[in-house]
Amino acid sequence: MKTPDGRSCKYYYADFNRGRNRQECRLILRETGSTGWRPADCARYAVPDILWANASENLEIRARVKPGFLGFGRNVDVTTRCKKHSINITDPYGGCEQCAAERPNLADLIVQEDK
Repeated sequence: MKTPDGRSCKYYYADFNRGRNRQECRLILRETGSTGWRPADCARYAVPDILWANASENLEIRARVKPGFLGFGRNVDVTTRCKKHSINITDPYGGCEQCAAERPNLADLIVQEDK
C-alpha cells in the first residue's frame, strides 16, 4: 500500500472507507518500546526503500520511533537481521552476506547463457 510519503510499503495500512480515518504502521505497532507512529514519520522511514532493494525471505525488520534529543523531534530506528543465519545485517539494502555467498554468482550464469 502507498504510504503518505508516496512509497509502497507492505507494513503500512490505511482505511478511509465510509468515513473511517485509520492509518497505521503495522511494523512499528509490534514494537513495545516505541512511541506512537504518525503519518509524518513515513518521510524519515527507510523500510520501504529496504523492501524495494532487498527481497530476501530471510530478512527480519524491526523499527521503533524514539523521541529526539531532549524530547524534540522524532527518530525512526530500523534494525535488520537474517532469520536463517541469526546475524544482524549491517547493510540492509545489500542483505545478508552469508546468504549471498550461498547463491551462485549471477555474472557467471549470464556468461554461460551467452555461450
